[in-house]
Amino acid sequence: MCKRARYYLLLAIAVVAMGGQIVSAASKKKAKKPVVLAVADTLSYNDSRRYNYFFLEAVRQQGAGHYAAAFDLLNHCLDINPKAAEAYFLRARYLSMLRKDSLALNDLEKAASLQPGNAIYQEKVAQFYIGMGNFDKATKAYEQLYANNRDRSDVLNVLVQLYQQQKDYGKMIEAINKMEELEGVDDQFEMAKMNVYEMMGNTRKAYLTLKRLADSHPNDKTFTVMLGNWLMQHKMRKAAYKLFAQTLKEEPDNTYAQSSMYDYYRSSGNDSLARQMMDRILLGKNTPADSRMQFLKQAIQENEQQGGDSMQIIHLLDRVRQVVPKDVQVAEMRAAYFQMKKMPTAVVDSALMQLLDIAPDNVWARFQLVQSKWATQDWKLVASLAEPGMLYNPDEMAFYYFTGLARFYQEDDKGALDAFQRGTAEINDKSNPDIVSDFYAIMGDIYHSQGEKEKSYAAYDSCLQWKPDHIATLNNYAYFLCTEGGNLKKAEEMSAKAVKAEPANATYLDTYAWILFCEERYAEAKFYMDATLKNDTDSAVSAAVLEHAGDIYMKVGEKEQALEFLQKAIEAGGDKDALTRKMNLYRKEK
Repeated sequence: MCKRARYYLLLAIAVVAMGGQIVSAASKKKAKKPVVLAVADTLSYNDSRRYNYFFLEAVRQQGAGHYAAAFDLLNHCLDINPKAAEAYFLRARYLSMLRKDSLALNDLEKAASLQPGNAIYQEKVAQFYIGMGNFDKATKAYEQLYANNRDRSDVLNVLVQLYQQQKDYGKMIEAINKMEELEGVDDQFEMAKMNVYEMMGNTRKAYLTLKRLADSHPNDKTFTVMLGNWLMQHKMRKAAYKLFAQTLKEEPDNTYAQSSMYDYYRSSGNDSLARQMMDRILLGKNTPADSRMQFLKQAIQENEQQGGDSMQIIHLLDRVRQVVPKDVQVAEMRAAYFQMKKMPTAVVDSALMQLLDIAPDNVWARFQLVQSKWATQDWKLVASLAEPGMLYNPDEMAFYYFTGLARFYQEDDKGALDAFQRGTAEINDKSNPDIVSDFYAIMGDIYHSQGEKEKSYAAYDSCLQWKPDHIATLNNYAYFLCTEGGNLKKAEEMSAKAVKAEPANATYLDTYAWILFCEERYAEAKFYMDATLKNDTDSAVSAAVLEHAGDIYMKVGEKEQALEFLQKAIEAGGDKDALTRKMNLYRKEK
């Protein structure tokens, strides 16, 4: 932005900030005199120019984010002109940021007193009073604001709330009437007045207001049922029943009236009719979904309070499902209820599958099913459940994870890589580090098994970037670096972390022992190899570990023991020819 353009932008900001008149582009062209900030008449011409300069500079510094500089400049402005309302107003913001609320309020009050006709200043002061809990002053400030801005119904709305805080119900009614004058007759204003009459304890006016609404809307039974509910609350039960019954006669599927009649029966102790009305709501084809769910939850809650006969609820859920077989919320509640009641796994899984049939994008159902089938280790089935989740819910990392693992366990490395690679494309800064790190860890293992060392190492690096303490990766990465001529120092550091995390893990101990061997630290290597053999809980130690033991023992001068380890490695399935050659070489050494 050029300097000239920036200057006019800042000037516009300054004029708005100080509450002065906004000069349009067209009026600028016609202006014969330069635009100046409003300053006190008592200021000299030079002081006026100095004030204008420093105020505009304060606004510029504020725009640049240099708040301390802006604050100092505003203080300087007020030294020049102690009656500059706009400078007080802007300074109040900084004082508030510094949590000097009393000083900020003083500046706001000063700005408002200097320019009593400025609605922005007056409203800010009023809001500050509310924030401080000083409702008396807030009320007076908003009353003054309305006196100067009689077309603002939003100010009246705030006044209604403030009058309520002070329990000044008469003024609440007056303010609502003024809002009605501004915006026109509306049911919401009548309802608001009815509520005020209730607060006042004036039941007669409350009743007449609500009845007037019901009479003026003969085709909308909402107000009629509302009047019935009001009568119920005020112990006029017969009159309430008459309104509910009449409404249901005219509109049998009116859920609002059904719900109110249900409450009537419940409060009357007529449980049989109440249950019938609940069934009428739950099994009604025209019942709104939200109302159906509300009553289902209520039915379950009441059942639990009465002892929790799950068969009653299961029967009810099945009946509701027959009425609305495609209702996702009902199917979801049915599956959740089966889980809550610890029904057999097959029953719960069946309910979840039925939910997925009508809502294949339901994350909860698919995730529950995948977890359930995971325990069976039927990896083909797990993959068939998780794979669609990658399509229906592409942002859910878990489905890539389960798909990849299921394929990996089926020895489908290509399919596993595909799933993990697609999953990494969805990674963002909110992704779960545990899942993401596992993605890269398994990818690293697969790449390594395919002989793609560079890709394997890159995947391991990514894994550790997301989770530096991913123990399995620390161990595998360290071992591969060691055996493939990599950075032994890096390998040792990673392996040491794995051993520290799991000091009794024979695999990790073996890796660390072998790295120390490669670093020619044979005594230390033997120490960790002995720990490896001690902690190896397998019935038969692997040939690789036994060969490592033989090599390490040979280096510390224990030839006979070394040869025994190599012989055991042959017996454990190691390469007989290679191990025999090594044993022959060892026998020749002194």
